[in-house]
Amino acid sequence: QVQLVESGGGLVQPGGSLRLSCAASGSIFSINVMGWYRQAPGKQREWVASLTSGGSANYGDSAKGRFTISRGNAKNTVSLQIDSLKPEDTAVYYCAADPMTVVVGRPWEYWGQGTQVIVSS
Repeated sequence: QVQLVESGGGLVQPGGSLRLSCAASGSIFSINVMGWYRQAPGKQREWVASLTSGGSANYGDSAKGRFTISRGNAKNTVSLQIDSLKPEDTAVYYCAADPMTVVVGRPWEYWGQGTQVIVSS
């Protein structure tokens, strides 16, 4: 089993920046990809970005240009830097992880509890 804990959410003004972090514990050796999803009020959860154990980063269309996913100093951590925040970035951001490098046709295996990001003046 893998446990994921997110941190770094909060209230931010439009145009500001935020860095979300996720720490994995447990059977971390089994993880081959970590990433972020978000769910805005009244909307479906959407994939934001992912980072494989080999260092390959990929981004969803809504995340290209302002979001950067990176591995933390510890191998079991991943961060998401969000710049030029917009009100439409308001959502609960979830960290996720999976034993497969590419996950197709099913939900990711492991999920955090989520961290709230509110972009508002």
